Amino acid sequence: MSLSALLSRRAAPIVAAPASKRLISVQSLLHGSPEAKKDGDLDIIQHSRIVGRGKYLHGFETHLVKPDKTEEYKKAVERHYLGIKNDPRLQVKLTGNWETLVGEQDTFVHILEYENHSGFDNATKLLRSTPEHIEAYQAIMPFITSRTSQLNQEFGLFPTAPPRAQGGIFELRTYTLLPGTLLEWESTWRRGIEARRKFTSPVGAWFSQLGRLHQVHHMWQYPSLEARKELREQAWQTDGWAETVSKTSQLAKSMDSFILLPLPFSPLK
Repeated sequence: MSLSALLSRRAAPIVAAPASKRLISVQSLLHGSPEAKKDGDLDIIQHSRIVGRGKYLHGFETHLVKPDKTEEYKKAVERHYLGIKNDPRLQVKLTGNWETLVGEQDTFVHILEYENHSGFDNATKLLRSTPEHIEAYQAIMPFITSRTSQLNQEFGLFPTAPPRAQGGIFELRTYTLLPGTLLEWESTWRRGIEARRKFTSPVGAWFSQLGRLHQVHHMWQYPSLEARKELREQAWQTDGWAETVSKTSQLAKSMDSFILLPLPFSPLK
Protein backbone atom coordinates (compact mmCIF):
# COMPACT_ATOMS: atom_id res chain seq x y z
CA MET A 1 0.00 0.00 0.00
CA SER A 2 1.22 3.51 -0.78
CA LEU A 3 2.43 5.74 2.04
CA SER A 4 -0.19 8.42 1.48
CA ALA A 5 -2.98 5.86 1.28
CA LEU A 6 -1.65 4.11 4.35
CA LEU A 7 -1.86 7.26 6.46
CA SER A 8 -5.17 8.48 5.02
CA ARG A 9 -7.47 5.50 4.64
CA ARG A 10 -10.26 5.47 7.18
CA ALA A 11 -10.52 2.90 9.94
CA ALA A 12 -13.76 0.99 10.41
CA PRO A 13 -16.08 2.57 13.00
CA ILE A 14 -15.24 1.48 16.53
CA VAL A 15 -18.09 1.12 19.01
CA ALA A 16 -17.16 1.86 22.61
CA ALA A 17 -17.48 -1.13 24.93
CA PRO A 18 -19.60 -1.02 28.10
CA ALA A 19 -17.82 0.34 31.16
CA SER A 20 -17.62 -3.12 32.72
CA LYS A 21 -15.69 -4.44 29.75
CA ARG A 22 -13.24 -1.56 29.84
CA LEU A 23 -12.12 -2.54 33.33
CA ILE A 24 -9.46 -4.82 31.89
CA SER A 25 -6.27 -5.37 33.86
CA VAL A 26 -2.97 -4.11 32.48
CA GLN A 27 -1.79 -7.71 32.43
CA SER A 28 -4.60 -8.79 30.14
CA LEU A 29 -3.99 -5.79 27.89
CA LEU A 30 -0.35 -6.75 27.57
CA HIS A 31 -1.46 -10.03 26.11
CA GLY A 32 -4.14 -8.64 23.84
CA SER A 33 -7.21 -9.77 25.78
CA PRO A 34 -10.11 -11.33 23.85
CA GLU A 35 -12.38 -8.57 25.15
CA ALA A 36 -10.18 -5.85 23.67
CA LYS A 37 -9.83 -7.66 20.36
CA LYS A 38 -13.56 -8.35 20.14
CA ASP A 39 -14.78 -4.88 20.99
CA GLY A 40 -11.97 -2.89 19.32
CA ASP A 41 -11.85 -0.54 22.31
CA LEU A 42 -8.21 0.53 22.26
CA ASP A 43 -8.60 3.21 24.95
CA ILE A 44 -5.92 5.48 23.49
CA ILE A 45 -5.45 7.59 26.63
CA GLN A 46 -4.79 4.65 28.95
CA HIS A 47 -2.38 2.97 26.55
CA SER A 48 -0.53 6.23 25.86
CA ARG A 49 0.19 6.65 29.56
CA ILE A 50 1.61 3.14 29.78
CA VAL A 51 3.82 2.98 26.67
CA GLY A 52 4.30 6.62 25.67
CA ARG A 53 6.97 9.07 26.62
CA GLY A 54 4.25 11.68 27.03
CA LYS A 55 6.44 14.74 26.59
CA TYR A 56 6.03 15.55 22.90
CA LEU A 57 3.54 15.11 20.09
CA HIS A 58 4.86 14.41 16.59
CA GLY A 59 2.94 15.49 13.53
CA PHE A 60 3.45 13.39 10.39
CA GLU A 61 2.54 15.36 7.27
CA THR A 62 2.57 13.49 3.96
CA HIS A 63 2.30 15.22 0.59
CA LEU A 64 1.78 13.57 -2.78
CA VAL A 65 3.23 15.95 -5.38
CA LYS A 66 2.65 16.34 -9.11
CA PRO A 67 5.48 14.46 -10.86
CA ASP A 68 6.48 17.45 -13.00
CA LYS A 69 6.40 19.89 -10.09
CA THR A 70 8.70 18.28 -7.52
CA GLU A 71 11.52 20.82 -7.88
CA GLU A 72 9.18 23.78 -7.48
CA TYR A 73 7.59 22.00 -4.53
CA LYS A 74 10.94 21.46 -2.80
CA LYS A 75 11.74 25.18 -2.93
CA ALA A 76 8.32 26.20 -1.66
CA VAL A 77 8.16 23.58 1.08
CA GLU A 78 11.60 24.55 2.40
CA ARG A 79 10.38 28.10 2.88
CA HIS A 80 7.23 26.84 4.63
CA TYR A 81 8.88 24.49 7.12
CA LEU A 82 11.91 26.65 7.87
CA GLY A 83 9.47 29.48 8.54
CA ILE A 84 7.78 27.29 11.14
CA LYS A 85 11.09 26.19 12.64
CA ASN A 86 12.46 29.71 12.92
CA ASP A 87 9.37 31.35 14.45
CA PRO A 88 9.94 31.30 18.25
CA ARG A 89 6.26 32.00 18.95
CA LEU A 90 5.29 28.60 17.58
CA GLN A 91 7.69 26.54 19.72
CA VAL A 92 7.73 23.85 17.05
CA LYS A 93 10.82 21.78 16.29
CA LEU A 94 11.45 20.34 12.86
CA THR A 95 12.41 16.67 13.19
CA GLY A 96 12.99 15.87 9.53
CA ASN A 97 11.88 16.15 5.91
CA TRP A 98 12.19 13.40 3.30
CA GLU A 99 11.22 12.32 -0.20
CA THR A 100 10.44 8.71 -1.09
CA LEU A 101 13.10 6.72 -2.94
CA VAL A 102 11.40 3.32 -2.70
CA GLY A 103 7.64 3.30 -2.29
CA GLU A 104 5.05 5.66 -3.70
CA GLN A 105 6.99 8.08 -5.88
CA ASP A 106 6.73 11.87 -5.63
CA THR A 107 5.73 11.49 -1.97
CA PHE A 108 7.25 13.68 0.75
CA VAL A 109 7.17 13.09 4.51
CA HIS A 110 7.59 15.85 7.09
CA ILE A 111 7.75 15.30 10.86
CA LEU A 112 7.28 18.15 13.34
CA GLU A 113 7.60 18.11 17.12
CA TYR A 114 5.08 19.93 19.33
CA GLU A 115 5.05 20.53 23.06
CA ASN A 116 2.24 18.03 23.51
CA HIS A 117 -1.40 18.73 22.60
CA SER A 118 -1.47 22.26 23.96
CA GLY A 119 1.60 23.08 21.88
CA PHE A 120 -0.13 21.78 18.78
CA ASP A 121 -3.21 23.90 19.58
CA ASN A 122 -1.09 27.02 20.03
CA ALA A 123 0.98 26.46 16.88
CA THR A 124 -2.07 25.73 14.74
CA LYS A 125 -3.82 28.88 15.92
CA LEU A 126 -0.80 31.05 15.12
CA LEU A 127 -0.14 29.40 11.76
CA ARG A 128 -3.71 30.06 10.67
CA SER A 129 -3.66 33.69 11.74
CA THR A 130 -0.20 34.85 10.65
CA PRO A 131 -0.08 36.24 7.07
CA GLU A 132 3.47 35.13 6.27
CA HIS A 133 2.75 31.54 7.34
CA ILE A 134 -0.52 31.50 5.42
CA GLU A 135 1.24 32.79 2.30
CA ALA A 136 4.08 30.25 2.59
CA TYR A 137 1.63 27.36 2.98
CA GLN A 138 -0.55 28.49 0.10
CA ALA A 139 2.57 28.64 -2.10
CA ILE A 140 2.99 24.85 -1.94
CA MET A 141 -0.67 24.04 -2.68
CA PRO A 142 -0.45 24.23 -6.52
CA PHE A 143 2.13 21.44 -6.51
CA ILE A 144 0.25 18.96 -4.26
CA THR A 145 -2.31 16.39 -5.39
CA SER A 146 -3.13 15.07 -1.90
CA ARG A 147 -2.02 15.53 1.70
CA THR A 148 -2.58 13.68 4.96
CA SER A 149 -1.70 14.31 8.57
CA GLN A 150 -1.40 12.16 11.67
CA LEU A 151 -0.49 12.94 15.28
CA ASN A 152 1.79 10.43 16.99
CA GLN A 153 3.35 10.00 20.40
CA GLU A 154 6.81 8.61 21.05
CA PHE A 155 7.26 5.22 22.63
CA GLY A 156 8.87 5.72 26.03
CA LEU A 157 11.78 3.43 25.23
CA PHE A 158 12.92 5.45 22.18
CA PRO A 159 13.09 9.27 22.31
CA THR A 160 13.43 10.70 18.80
CA ALA A 161 17.01 11.35 17.73
CA PRO A 162 18.20 15.00 17.77
CA PRO A 163 19.36 16.75 14.58
CA ARG A 164 22.35 15.09 12.96
CA ALA A 165 23.99 14.65 9.57
CA GLN A 166 25.20 11.07 9.15
CA GLY A 167 24.27 10.72 5.50
CA GLY A 168 22.76 7.73 3.77
CA ILE A 169 19.14 6.60 3.65
CA PHE A 170 16.21 6.35 6.06
CA GLU A 171 13.72 3.54 6.34
CA LEU A 172 10.23 4.27 7.66
CA ARG A 173 8.42 1.11 8.72
CA THR A 174 4.68 1.30 9.45
CA TYR A 175 2.58 -1.41 11.09
CA THR A 176 -1.20 -1.31 11.25
CA LEU A 177 -2.05 -3.31 14.37
CA LEU A 178 -5.03 -5.38 15.35
CA PRO A 179 -7.16 -3.23 17.72
CA GLY A 180 -6.27 -3.88 21.34
CA THR A 181 -2.72 -5.15 20.75
CA LEU A 182 -0.62 -1.99 21.19
CA LEU A 183 0.61 -2.90 24.67
CA GLU A 184 1.47 -6.45 23.64
CA TRP A 185 3.34 -5.12 20.60
CA GLU A 186 5.33 -2.67 22.74
CA SER A 187 6.09 -5.27 25.41
CA THR A 188 7.35 -7.77 22.83
CA TRP A 189 9.39 -5.19 20.95
CA ARG A 190 10.90 -3.88 24.19
CA ARG A 191 12.18 -7.37 25.10
CA GLY A 192 13.80 -7.96 21.72
CA ILE A 193 15.09 -4.55 20.73
CA GLU A 194 18.34 -4.86 22.69
CA ALA A 195 19.45 -7.52 20.21
CA ARG A 196 18.73 -5.11 17.34
CA ARG A 197 20.51 -2.24 19.07
CA LYS A 198 23.81 -4.08 18.86
CA PHE A 199 23.89 -3.12 15.18
CA THR A 200 21.85 0.10 14.91
CA SER A 201 19.25 1.99 16.92
CA PRO A 202 16.03 3.50 15.60
CA VAL A 203 15.89 7.18 14.79
CA GLY A 204 12.47 7.17 16.44
CA ALA A 205 9.45 5.03 17.28
CA TRP A 206 5.89 6.33 17.48
CA PHE A 207 2.28 5.19 17.79
CA SER A 208 -0.69 7.06 16.36
CA GLN A 209 -3.16 9.03 18.46
CA LEU A 210 -5.11 11.03 15.90
CA GLY A 211 -5.63 10.42 12.22
CA ARG A 212 -5.19 6.81 11.14
CA LEU A 213 -5.39 4.83 14.42
CA HIS A 214 -3.82 1.52 15.49
CA GLN A 215 -0.55 2.34 13.72
CA VAL A 216 3.04 2.03 14.87
CA HIS A 217 5.97 3.67 13.06
CA HIS A 218 9.68 3.28 13.50
CA MET A 219 12.47 4.86 11.49
CA TRP A 220 16.04 3.68 10.91
CA GLN A 221 19.08 5.26 9.26
CA TYR A 222 21.65 3.35 7.20
CA PRO A 223 24.69 4.37 5.14
CA SER A 224 23.21 2.58 2.09
CA LEU A 225 20.78 -0.12 1.01
CA GLU A 226 23.66 -2.60 0.97
CA ALA A 227 24.58 -1.66 4.54
CA ARG A 228 20.93 -2.08 5.53
CA LYS A 229 20.90 -5.59 4.06
CA GLU A 230 24.08 -6.58 5.91
CA LEU A 231 23.00 -5.14 9.27
CA ARG A 232 19.59 -6.78 9.10
CA GLU A 233 21.15 -10.14 8.25
CA GLN A 234 23.44 -9.84 11.27
CA ALA A 235 20.51 -8.94 13.51
CA TRP A 236 18.58 -12.01 12.38
CA GLN A 237 21.46 -14.17 13.64
CA THR A 238 21.23 -12.65 17.13
CA ASP A 239 19.21 -14.41 19.81
CA GLY A 240 15.95 -12.63 20.51
CA TRP A 241 15.43 -10.61 17.36
CA ALA A 242 13.88 -13.28 15.14
CA GLU A 243 11.45 -14.17 17.91
CA THR A 244 10.51 -10.50 18.36
CA VAL A 245 9.79 -10.07 14.66
CA SER A 246 7.76 -13.28 14.57
CA LYS A 247 5.60 -12.32 17.53
CA THR A 248 5.01 -8.69 16.54
CA SER A 249 4.13 -9.64 12.96
CA GLN A 250 1.25 -11.72 14.32
CA LEU A 251 -0.22 -8.56 15.88
CA ALA A 252 -0.25 -6.59 12.61
CA LYS A 253 -2.86 -6.44 9.88
CA SER A 254 -0.38 -4.89 7.44
CA MET A 255 3.28 -3.88 7.30
CA ASP A 256 4.92 -1.31 5.02
CA SER A 257 8.51 -0.22 4.45
CA PHE A 258 9.55 2.97 2.63
CA ILE A 259 13.07 4.11 1.83
CA LEU A 260 13.45 7.88 2.18
CA LEU A 261 16.06 10.48 1.24
CA PRO A 262 16.41 13.59 3.44
CA LEU A 263 15.81 16.97 1.88
CA PRO A 264 18.72 19.44 2.10
CA PHE A 265 17.11 21.47 4.92
CA SER A 266 16.10 18.43 7.01
CA PRO A 267 17.57 18.53 10.56
CA LEU A 268 17.91 14.74 10.40
CA LYS A 269 20.04 13.73 7.42
